[in-house]
Amino acid sequence: MDVERSSLCNCVVNFLLEEKYLLTAFELLHELLDDGRDAQAIRLKDFFSDPSQFPPDQITRLNSLRVADPQSLLEEKEAMEEKLAISEYELRLAREDISKLKAELNKKTETPHEESSESNIDVSVNHGPEFQRQKRDSSLYDLGPLKDNERRDLNCAVKEYLLLAGYRLTAMTFYEEVTDQNLEVWQNSPACVPDALRHYYYQYLSSTTEAAEEKIAMLRENESLIKLNERLTHEKVFLLKNKDLADGQISTLTRSLEALQKDLKDKESLVQDLKQSLEHQRKELNDCRAEITALKMHIEVSHLGRNLVASNVDHVQSQSLEKYKEDINSLQKELESLKAKNRIAPGSINSINSEKESAQTEEKVVEILEDKSIISHPVDAASEVVDNLVYQLQATQTFDDNTDGSEKVSQELSINSSNDISIFKNGENVSKPNGDSQSEESRLPLKSDNLSGEANPEKTGLETIQILADALPKIVPYVLINHREELLPLIMCAIERHPDSTTRDSLTHTLFNLIKRPDEQQRRIIMDACVSLAKNVGEMRTETELLPQCWEQINHMYEERRLLVAQSCGELAEFVRPEIRDSLILSIVQQLIEDSATVVREAAAHNLALLLPRCPNVEKYFKVEELMFQLICDPSGVVVEATLKELVPAVINWGNKLDHILRVLLSHILSSAQRCPPLSGVEGSMESHLRVLGERERWSVDVLLRLLTELLPYVHQKALETCPLSDDPETSGTTFSTSLLELYAGGHVEWPAFEWMHVDCFPDLIQLACLLPQKEDSLRNRTTKFLLAVSEQFGDSYITHIMLPVFLVAVGDDADLTFFPSRVQSRIKGLRPRTAMAEKLATTCVLPLLLAGVLASPHNHEKLADYLRKLLIGGSMEESTPTKRNEIFNAIRFLCTFEEHHGMIFNILWEMVVSSNINMKISAANLLKVIVPYIDAKVASTHILPALITLGSDQNLNVKYASIDAFGAVAQHFKNDMIVDKIRVQMDAFLEDGSHEATIAVVRAMVVAVPHTTEKLRDYLLSKIFQLSTTPTSASDVLRRREKSNAFCEAIRALDATDLPATSVRDFLLPAVQNLLKDTDALDPAHKEALEIIMKERSGGTFETISKVMGAHLGLASSVSSFFGEGGLLGKKESTEPPQEPPKSPNPLPPLPVEDTRFGRIMRGNFTDMLRVKVKSQEETQNP
Repeated sequence: MDVERSSLCNCVVNFLLEEKYLLTAFELLHELLDDGRDAQAIRLKDFFSDPSQFPPDQITRLNSLRVADPQSLLEEKEAMEEKLAISEYELRLAREDISKLKAELNKKTETPHEESSESNIDVSVNHGPEFQRQKRDSSLYDLGPLKDNERRDLNCAVKEYLLLAGYRLTAMTFYEEVTDQNLEVWQNSPACVPDALRHYYYQYLSSTTEAAEEKIAMLRENESLIKLNERLTHEKVFLLKNKDLADGQISTLTRSLEALQKDLKDKESLVQDLKQSLEHQRKELNDCRAEITALKMHIEVSHLGRNLVASNVDHVQSQSLEKYKEDINSLQKELESLKAKNRIAPGSINSINSEKESAQTEEKVVEILEDKSIISHPVDAASEVVDNLVYQLQATQTFDDNTDGSEKVSQELSINSSNDISIFKNGENVSKPNGDSQSEESRLPLKSDNLSGEANPEKTGLETIQILADALPKIVPYVLINHREELLPLIMCAIERHPDSTTRDSLTHTLFNLIKRPDEQQRRIIMDACVSLAKNVGEMRTETELLPQCWEQINHMYEERRLLVAQSCGELAEFVRPEIRDSLILSIVQQLIEDSATVVREAAAHNLALLLPRCPNVEKYFKVEELMFQLICDPSGVVVEATLKELVPAVINWGNKLDHILRVLLSHILSSAQRCPPLSGVEGSMESHLRVLGERERWSVDVLLRLLTELLPYVHQKALETCPLSDDPETSGTTFSTSLLELYAGGHVEWPAFEWMHVDCFPDLIQLACLLPQKEDSLRNRTTKFLLAVSEQFGDSYITHIMLPVFLVAVGDDADLTFFPSRVQSRIKGLRPRTAMAEKLATTCVLPLLLAGVLASPHNHEKLADYLRKLLIGGSMEESTPTKRNEIFNAIRFLCTFEEHHGMIFNILWEMVVSSNINMKISAANLLKVIVPYIDAKVASTHILPALITLGSDQNLNVKYASIDAFGAVAQHFKNDMIVDKIRVQMDAFLEDGSHEATIAVVRAMVVAVPHTTEKLRDYLLSKIFQLSTTPTSASDVLRRREKSNAFCEAIRALDATDLPATSVRDFLLPAVQNLLKDTDALDPAHKEALEIIMKERSGGTFETISKVMGAHLGLASSVSSFFGEGGLLGKKESTEPPQEPPKSPNPLPPLPVEDTRFGRIMRGNFTDMLRVKVKSQEETQNP
């Protein structure tokens, strides 16, 4: 069908061109292009683009009438690109069809004519279509001119085809262009058939061999398409079957997943039941321990009776012995019952074993006591038995809590004598048993001469710890916050010595939560306590007791507590195993780096730097490097400072992967700028290459450039250490000598650490510079500082032979590359701009870096001066376009941000000022205007103003007018009285010329300075406007009158926005407004409305009288006050324009207020409703 449509279309195109229906052909061209049928429009485009048919001057004149709309052009471009893609696809299909037809044609021609030569076959194949076309054309010409009925039939057939094909606009044009025939009615004739053109085409095909072959090809193509459709249908059915099978498998897997989830829930419930059972058994075990404690208290009471029976030992000996035996038997029964309970409970195996050992120990004690045949002191013996029993119970508790058996719980608590927690003093050293099972004979005997006995220090100390642990949680809340640190020794002692792990966890929690929001000093005290505790308890208890408390505090609501955790990570890392440091502690630090509080992230960076040297394993290096870059790009400056000063050196020394850090750093710098949107969406413009940086991206690039500067010493040191020519005595210093660079240029050594700077770093910085618009001076300044640091670090030889050539090539200048190896020279040459757009980017973006960062190094001042003279005074400035000059001025403007270069720049500028070249003087004035914002008042008085006065006195008008704009820039930035007086004198000199151009230039230059200058200069400008507006202007030159009027109106509107004195308003502003309102022909309507509003605001109640006078002068039927009436223009805008304050007195000419300030006008404008009522009442009073 596409071939048929194309053939019919080609027939119509040929007919329209042969019959000279050009309007219809032109309309058909546009509709074909809109329809995406560019292939059929080729002949029409060639015809209408033929210069002989349509002269270029006429086409240019017609094209200039069209207003170029960028948006419509962009839309047309996108549409054309889409159509081009479609056309390319259709062209490819057409070429494939042509190749198939050629192949079939070759087969058919070779079969009947085998005897014909190969050359004839090639000619017929290669030139067959053209020959047939010529044959058809000649046959058409042989038929003679068309008859009227033939023309009518063809016209009707073409019109019918255009309507059926959807080209309605072309059909309408064709109908209008055929004026001698009525195409609406087609008379009955043999040629009048439905879809006539297609029938003609089919008839033609059936009458020629070529047409028959074309039809056969179309039928074959149709058959192949039908087969392809059937194959796709079969594939669709097969895919549907596969989809059904996949759906069945998915449903089966879903059911199995649900079953597994159900089993998982059942197991989770079982685990919960087991946990509850375990908690219940632990509770029972605690109850048993409480009973044991009660028995111990009972034994203590029995000890008190020993002194009472000492005097009558013989009498009560047997009774006391029996009594203690009964007590021991009762205790033994209690222990057996506890043993039975522990067998039933599914508690821990360690607890059951400890209870068994305790029972066995008690039985052993009883047997030893019963087997003794001679007891010299029964009371002491019984006391010893009870003490032994108490000791065994204590040992059992210690074993249950998994404490160290060799722990010296018997040490006197008097070591904390400053806290007064010692409750006994013992004059002799009593050795304590350890947790292992020992026989009774191994224990030291009690003194036989002390009948009263002594309390066991071990037992007493443990009880004291128990009492302390129970009391501390109750005491802490009632101690003042500022004095709670005094409890730290007690808490530390209890944590260190208490045998119960649960109690120790509770006390450790109390230690971390001692103060709700601790300050810096309080955190330091708590951290010192934690470090001391970690030293005493060892690695295992630090990992199991202190670190879990840190983990629990990570998400605490108070940042002071999270800060305490961050500070503890680095200091406690010394007291845990290495594998814990790079797993648990690193995870804590990683989570703290994500914290919302700045102080927490700063502390995390600091403590990560402390942690790294204690991590011997560097498997987590890339994770740590990622954390480092995350902290570098942190939005807080203090976090960035901590990272740069502490973490970055720690990461480099720990991981020893400087190359990887540098590679990732450059990638981050470029990607941060490249992901920003372009400055303009118009492709091909310079703004489309520049990027609009957001605050976040600008900050990221800035801190990454700072990091690059911080890494520079490491890069320099590594380049020196890896120098393959280190035996050379000249390389022993800290810089790179010329002889070393010559050896490097020979290309016989590999020195990647040295090449990184000029092969990777400088090109990436140049690429970054080409993404920064002109306003990004802060980032350009940061890059310049880095380049200056490179100059200082690497030395003069490196700057001259390596660094300077790279940037000279990048800006398009010639450079000496002899100090680069041949393999590097090609990469450096690739930096040269190849297109006009690249040259513009290089001048705008790279030239400032060359001037301020490379040539501005301390030892290159002469080179900088020579290069500036080449730019400004050499022939390149005169040959350059205005755009190129502005780009050079922008580069010098950036150089002026560094104050040390001002003297050099002004010396060159003075050479330009005194030059005889007019263009150079104009350039000097423009450059002075550009650099004014970057100098101080002293420099402006001593350098800028003398140069401008010299230029202002020049005979050439262009030089003089250029200096006027520069004077305006000086007035805008300086309020010094001496500078202002000099400007006034010079402006008077300009105005004395009396030329129209000078007057306009002075007024517009001063208008720019109005919002920023002094009151003296504003009054001066206002007085000059009044004088100039009073002077009559030539009535014949309307354009000049309008230009002057517009300039004066802009100045008055700018002055009205400032706080003018009342005298200036009365003497100059209002009369100047009146003078401008007189010349209505030269006044722009917008300016006229603004001036009348100013008149109304500034004149108060006198406006009606002034308006009447103005109406008489201007010859208006109704005064200007009707402009503000209910039916006037501004009367209709009363709801949006705030009404002004009415006059204070009903008199028609009240006195002016002392001073009408901008604040007062704003205040009047805000009280709209109140003032509207006052205005109405005032009008009624004035018009009785």
